[in-house]
This record gives sequence, C-alpha cells and structure tokens, in this order.
Amino acid sequence: MPRIASLLHNSRNPANIRNPPIYAVNRYFLMFGRVPSSNALSCKHERHFDLLTLASIKYLGIESGYSFSRCEKGGMGTVLNIPDNVLMIINILERNGFEGYAVGGCVRDMVLGRRPEDWDITTSAKPRQIKALFRRTIDTGIEHGTVTVLIGGGAYEVTTYRVDGNYDDHRHPGTVTFTPSLTEDLRRRDFTMNAMAYNPTSGVVDKFEGMEDINRKLIRCVGDARERFEEDALRMLRAIRFAGQLQFGIEKKTFEAICEKAPTIVHVSAERVRTELTKLLVSDGQDRLLLARETGLSRYFLPELDVMLETEQKNPHHAYDVGHHALEAVRHINRICKERSEISAKAHVSLCYAALLHDVAKPSCRTTDADGVDHFYNHNELGEKKAKGILRRLKFDNETISIVTRIIRYHDRRHENCLVDGRYSEKGKRSMRRLVNRIGIDAMPLLFILQEADLLAQSKYMQEEKLKKLLAAQRCFQEICEAGDAVAVKDLAVNGRDLMEIGIKPGPELGRILQELLEYVMEEPEKNEKKLLLNYVQNNILQNISNQQR
Repeated sequence: MPRIASLLHNSRNPANIRNPPIYAVNRYFLMFGRVPSSNALSCKHERHFDLLTLASIKYLGIESGYSFSRCEKGGMGTVLNIPDNVLMIINILERNGFEGYAVGGCVRDMVLGRRPEDWDITTSAKPRQIKALFRRTIDTGIEHGTVTVLIGGGAYEVTTYRVDGNYDDHRHPGTVTFTPSLTEDLRRRDFTMNAMAYNPTSGVVDKFEGMEDINRKLIRCVGDARERFEEDALRMLRAIRFAGQLQFGIEKKTFEAICEKAPTIVHVSAERVRTELTKLLVSDGQDRLLLARETGLSRYFLPELDVMLETEQKNPHHAYDVGHHALEAVRHINRICKERSEISAKAHVSLCYAALLHDVAKPSCRTTDADGVDHFYNHNELGEKKAKGILRRLKFDNETISIVTRIIRYHDRRHENCLVDGRYSEKGKRSMRRLVNRIGIDAMPLLFILQEADLLAQSKYMQEEKLKKLLAAQRCFQEICEAGDAVAVKDLAVNGRDLMEIGIKPGPELGRILQELLEYVMEEPEKNEKKLLLNYVQNNILQNISNQQR
C-alpha cells in the first residue's frame, strides 16, 4: 500500500507523465476511484478499456484487493464499496456521455451493511447504445430496456431509464417509454428503500426519502401504494417478505393498501408467490407471515394457515394454537440450520415447509375428550396428503414434495424402546430399521431435525424426556448406518439374478421374495449373507411354494 501511495503522489509531477506505469496507475485511480484489481485485468478485451493502463498495471505488478473507498451510511456524498465490474460498467457508460448508476436492492443492501446478491445498473443509454459499448451482451429483456452485460466473469443487468405504461395483468406494463430522467425511472419502483441509485460521482441519489425510511425501519411504497400494488400484486407479498427479512414495519397507508388490494394476488403466478414465501420462511422474521393473515392476503395463497391460526390446542403438550406452533417450529428450524453448516440450502427450504405444514391437518382431526383435552388422531397421515396438495399448488419440484411429505407423515413417531428406564437401549433397532425402510435413509436426518424443532415449539411438559428419547433415536440410527444394516432391498447380499440362478422366474414373485428377505434381515441383520439367504429361500420360501402347489 505505501508503494502505491508513493507512486500516486509522485505522479503529480508533470515529468512523471513520461513514465507510463506511474501515469497509468494515477489515471486509473482518477477514473475508477480505486487501485486496479484482478477483475479489471480480466476485462482487458473490453473495447473501451485503456490498453496502456493495462500494460502499465501488469508492469507494476500491483496486487488486487486495495480500495480507497469506504462504506458509510448517509445521503449525497456517501461512499459505498461496489464491485470493480460494476464500477467499470458505470465508468464506460459515463466516458461515452451517458449516466450510469447501481440501483435498487443492491444500494439498499449496501446502506444496510448487507452483502448484495445481485447488482442492477440503470442508465440513460438506450439498449442499442449499451450493446455497442460492450463486447459481450445478452438481450435479456430488450423490449423493456434491459441488456445483460457479461464482464469479468459476471453478468449484470443494465436497464435504460424508463416510465411504465398501464399494467393490464397486475404484473407487466403493457408499454414502456424510455426517459432521460433518473428521477422518473426511480418513481416507478415499489418501495422507497428500493428507489435509490448510486455511483461514485453523485453518491446516493435518494429522491423519495428511502434513506429516511431505512433509518425508521419502515417499508413504504413510492407514491400511491394502491397504484403500486395495482401495477404488480406481488409487491404486497414482497412488502411482508421484506418486513420479515429486515425486521421492518410496514407504513400505515402501505398496510391499508395491502388490505384493500389483497384479492388481486390471485393474478400472480404460483411460482412467484412461492419465491417470496420461501424467502420469508428462511429469514429470521418468519413470524411476519402473520401479516399475511392480518391483511387478508394469505386467504388467497395459503388459506390453510388461517384455519391453523384459528385452531386451539387444549392439551398439556402444547402452548400455542396450531398456527403459532408451526411458526415457532419454523423459527427453531432456522436456528438449527444456522448452527449446522452441513445442512444445504435446499434441505433448509424443505425443513421450513415441513415445519410450517407438519400439523396442517390438525384442524380436520381435532376431537375433545370428556375432560376437555384436545386430541388430533391420524393428523400426520392426513397431513401428508394435505401438504402434498399445497406444495403442488405452489409448483414445487417432485423431489421437494417427496421429502417434505415423507417427514411430515412420520414426524409424530415416538421412537419407542430406544430409551428404556432413562438409558439408551438397542431394543429400538428393529423398529428403527423398519422406519428407515419406509421413509428412506435420505430423509432420516431431516426427520430428526423436524422432530427437534417440533418438540421445542411445544410446552415444557415432558419436554426434557422427549428430547432425550430423540437423542437416543438418533444414536440408534447412526449405529445402524455404521453397521451397514440392510434397510432396503438394494442392501441385501443377494439380488434378483442370484435368485433366478436357483430357479425363481422373473416377475412379481421375484420382487415379493426379495421383500421377504429384507424383512428377514431387518429382524436379524447378521443373517445378511449370500449363502445364508439362498439357503433360507430354498429351505423356507421355495418349500412353502411347493407345498401350496400340491
């Protein structure tokens, strides 16, 4: 770093202009506001990049990673740290007479100190002009002014300033009109915190008090909230999702507009609803889903939640109604997934939906005994069917539907005999092997996590004992896996070809015999040897078949 600073200082001397390396670094710093990085070097084929600068940077051997900017909250003049590729795109636009800004969610996240997932750029340049400036582009949505620029190994959407026409389908504008005004472009956006733009020259451009709303932790629509939701009904669910993710409140007029426009959510595709719902569930503010019920929004995309929230659980094992219990279970799922890095993002999503829906059938199964205690017999089996219908309605993939419904079906499994008189016992291994066979070995770890979250979301009544039993069950499962016990037909020491060699014909009978052998070794896993199994088939199964045929 001192070497770089020294070079930049020395470059003030006009005589140093004759020294290409020093001059080039100084010029790069003035252009980009930072020392060049490896990302800049990777863009050497951009037609507007200074080849002399590149050659000089390589000559100096400057390492990447240095930055002269810092990230701090504020308005105009604020300096935010944005990626080199984004800076380069903005710089190329400006050097060719156009405006360019990072815009929307990435600016919001930088102000909040969060790491942006996506970087969007807005510009006064028209789509054809954008395409002329960059060597590699994709016409992502060119009719709406969006061109994807491929630069330095990344892909960045660059969109022309525009004004949207009428939204006839509550999602897409029928027409768009390009405008030279950044303010007009920001005016069409959903929330004030998402209607900010930034570049190193202008700082944060905040025409609609987005920074103030962030400081107040408030979600507020740009302009008239009813118009914003009429344009795109998904924005209502986005408001609730942001409230959960950011732990913000929803401004009064924005909240009232959601209540009024809630029925229009039916115009939004299930896939888009699922995306917002998923982001909310995996956040720390999953309980903000209650806002969907308060506004009447959930009635149109998850009516089962409303019914769950209306279903009490007068039972010593429970402290909440069915709906609040489910949300509390989701909260524990999120905590567990944060603590255990081995849980994948896809498994996290599956677990959240399993926690949300594991008791979805309880309202249909509730009975009350003579003492006024509620019971929910067979709610797990019916819950499997109801959950499958909900997940299909939300257009989930078959793999997710399968794993979620399987662990819902068995979430109430008691794991008897794994803990006897307070001590771990191997007596539970027989039933455990059968459970693994039914649910699938891939689902077992997720089942245990769901059961843990479910127990922690109940009352304290017998909770410690339940958790000890669950730990014993996990140990039992682990020992079965380590021993290599057969829990599926594919684990048998014999296969269909072996059985055909001793005279069994291919067909349904062959499959039935393999299943019988599996039942045999699940009772006695030490018998899973080829010779023993073939003898068993000949001396028992084939003999029985022969006797039946006489």
